[in-house]
Amino acid sequence: MSKSTKYVSREISKDGMIAWSSEENDRWARLYDRQMKLLNGRACDEYMQGIELLKMPADRIPQLPDIDKVLNETTGWTTAAVPALINFTEFFTLLANKRFPVATFMRSEEEFDYLQEPDVFHEIFGHCPLLTNPAFAHFTHTYGKLGLAANKEDRAFLARLYWFTVEFGLVQTEEGLRIYGGGILSSPGETLFSLENEKPERNPLVPIDVLRTPYRIDIMQPIYYVLENFNQLFELAEMDIMALVEEAKAQGLFEPKFPPKLKQAS
Repeated sequence: MSKSTKYVSREISKDGMIAWSSEENDRWARLYDRQMKLLNGRACDEYMQGIELLKMPADRIPQLPDIDKVLNETTGWTTAAVPALINFTEFFTLLANKRFPVATFMRSEEEFDYLQEPDVFHEIFGHCPLLTNPAFAHFTHTYGKLGLAANKEDRAFLARLYWFTVEFGLVQTEEGLRIYGGGILSSPGETLFSLENEKPERNPLVPIDVLRTPYRIDIMQPIYYVLENFNQLFELAEMDIMALVEEAKAQGLFEPKFPPKLKQAS
C-alpha cells in the first residue's frame, strides 16, 4: 500500500459526488456487464443478495453517498474516499471505524483486464455488496481493530488472513464451491481460474495455515482457502487471532507455491 502509482484520485464535491467522465462510466458499464454474466452460479448467494440491495447502476459508476445509504442501513458501514494507495495504519483505522476505503479512480483502457492497484470498480463491485452481510461486515471490522493495534511484523501475518478471505476467499455451499473474495469477484480471469482450473489447490480454511501461507499479488493464485460455510467468518472473528499469529511466527511460513518475482533492472 506504500508503493507509487500512476493513478490520480478524482476530486469529490461537498455532497460527496464525483463527476466521472463518459469514458470512465463506459468502462464501468463494460466491466459490470462482463462480470455479472460470469458470476451467475459462481458468486456466493450472500454476494448476489448484496448486489440486489445496493442496486448499483449498470451504466455508470455509482456515487458513494448512494452506496453509503444502503451499507449504513444494513450493517452500519460507510465508504471512505481515499487516494489510489494508502498506508496500512490509515487502512486499519478506517476498517476499525466501519469505513471501507474506496480508491476514487477508474482503471485505464490499457489496464482494462488487469491492474494491481484497487480501483473504484474493484472496491465497489468486488467488496461493497458483501459489506451488507453481517458475518462479512463483522469479520472486516474485527480485522481492522486487530490490525490497528498490531505491530509491523504482526501486520504482515494479518495481511495473509485478509488476502485469503476478503480478497481471494472461496466458500463451500450446498450448490457447490462459490466465490466471496473481492479480488476474484472483480476479475474475469480469476473468477474462472479459482473455480474451474485444475492447477490451484483448494484447501479448507484453517486459520494457522492461512497465516503461514505466502502470496503474490501479480499472479493467478496457486492456492485458495475455502470456508465450510459463510458463517465461519463469524467464528473466525471471535477467535484469538493474535494468539494464532504468535503461533504462526513460531512455526514459520510455508514454502511459497510460486516462483520468486523477477526484479526489474533499474
